[in-house]
Amino acid sequence: MSPTPVSSTPILRRTLIWSGVATAVLAVIAGALGFVFAQGEGLVSGLLGVVLAALFLAITAISILVANRWYGDPIYVQLFFAIVLGGWLLKLGVFFLIMVLVSGQPWIHPTVFLLSIVAGVLMSLVIDAIVLMRMRLPIVSDASLPTEVPEDRAPGAPEWPSDGGAAS
Repeated sequence: MSPTPVSSTPILRRTLIWSGVATAVLAVIAGALGFVFAQGEGLVSGLLGVVLAALFLAITAISILVANRWYGDPIYVQLFFAIVLGGWLLKLGVFFLIMVLVSGQPWIHPTVFLLSIVAGVLMSLVIDAIVLMRMRLPIVSDASLPTEVPEDRAPGAPEWPSDGGAAS
């Protein structure tokens, strides 16, 4: 693993921190509104919907952060896509499992549950957009430039034959 950080790492970390704080605020709001409109079932549905939305949306950022730890390895690209795709498949499987388990449960209010999931997704999209618009990221990132140029050559100069330029 390489100690060189990938330029997207600070962006993803900041997104996760902001999302955690916003999830706590949204959970309180969704729980309170759920309780007002559907009592106990609404409270549980609001809290569960926001937490699930935040968890599912955080899995992608976490998988990218984990995959970036192998930056610089010869098989970095393969590991990166394997880890991120694994995270997506995990999300898909867990999402279907949770939806099957909670569908038809008497302690879930479907409307509050759906609206809290949608609110959680919208919250995450807004945070992602704000963080990405405010971050300064170089156009060419994660590139290394040569550090030493021979004194007798200017950068970009054409190669000349070693025999003084005589045609052979």
